[in-house]
Amino acid sequence: MFTGLVERTGEINSVEPISGGTRIGVEMGNLAAEIAVGDSICTSGVCLTAVSVDNTTIYFDLSQQTLDVTNFDKLQVKGVVNLERSLRVGDRLGGHFLSGHVDDIGELLEIKANGDFSNYVFSAPSAMLPLMVDKGSIGVDGVSLTIAKLDDSGNFEVALIPETLQATNLGNMRVGDKVHLEADTLAKHVQRLLSYNTQS
Repeated sequence: MFTGLVERTGEINSVEPISGGTRIGVEMGNLAAEIAVGDSICTSGVCLTAVSVDNTTIYFDLSQQTLDVTNFDKLQVKGVVNLERSLRVGDRLGGHFLSGHVDDIGELLEIKANGDFSNYVFSAPSAMLPLMVDKGSIGVDGVSLTIAKLDDSGNFEVALIPETLQATNLGNMRVGDKVHLEADTLAKHVQRLLSYNTQS
């Protein structure tokens, strides 16, 4: 379980094919000293398990399933990802609950700059619309954000403060970039409950 509060960004320093998938190395700097093999790390919204530690580089294995449902099949060396360690019992929950299980892929459609602030407009697949509400939470590449505006076509807007733009990979994004989207877990449970009651 994660909160969507990114601890730092990391640079991809290796992408290697392995039998049945891909192994990536992520440069994590000082954060690597606090990570052990088996730890879960939210990596741009995807929950990955550390399989090897080499100084400040942490390695992760990506299964074909992960490659199929994320944009990690396009990962390249020097790419930047958002990083967050799993939530510990007793930690403050500053964002909202994220599982690191990607619901779908969105696209950055527009950047509205306003001084040091920016509003980003993303597309979301129609299947996610029932799980999104104005002023509700959404995970974008592992970042907990509040939906500032939502339309029926599936486009949504988020307002980004300078700290978010500097501390995450969102500040380096360009129109056309793809992002991992994760809907609020509570919304998924409500949708499931309503669906079950309707079927009954």
